[in-house]
Amino acid sequence: MVLKVIEGQRNITSDWIKWLIVIFLLVSGVVANYYYSYQPWPLRLLGWLFLLGIATVVALQTSQGKHALHFARESRAELRKVVWPTYQETVQTTLFVAAMVLVLGLILWGVDSILMWLIGWLTGQRG
Repeated sequence: MVLKVIEGQRNITSDWIKWLIVIFLLVSGVVANYYYSYQPWPLRLLGWLFLLGIATVVALQTSQGKHALHFARESRAELRKVVWPTYQETVQTTLFVAAMVLVLGLILWGVDSILMWLIGWLTGQRG
């Protein structure tokens, strides 16, 4: 029991250190981008991509990073199971939705017109 608590504290401590390294890398990237502003932007972009790659690798070593990577892998596996509609199904569904929007719009317009006429008649504003 004591070993698990100590091991858990070590994991939390190492995660904090790794997150501090990630923050340091990102802040140093901002500072370097400002300091080397005279350099061509493609070169600075390569530097940023390199730093982001290192920061991502370090972040993925934390427990939150491992959970995020696991979630991304599970999501990709679930996405492979999706059955996408055919072109014909997509067109038919789109036309059905457009027709329903038109019908409901006409119904709401009619109800609104009747209510406006009724309110005008009740308040005496219509002749």
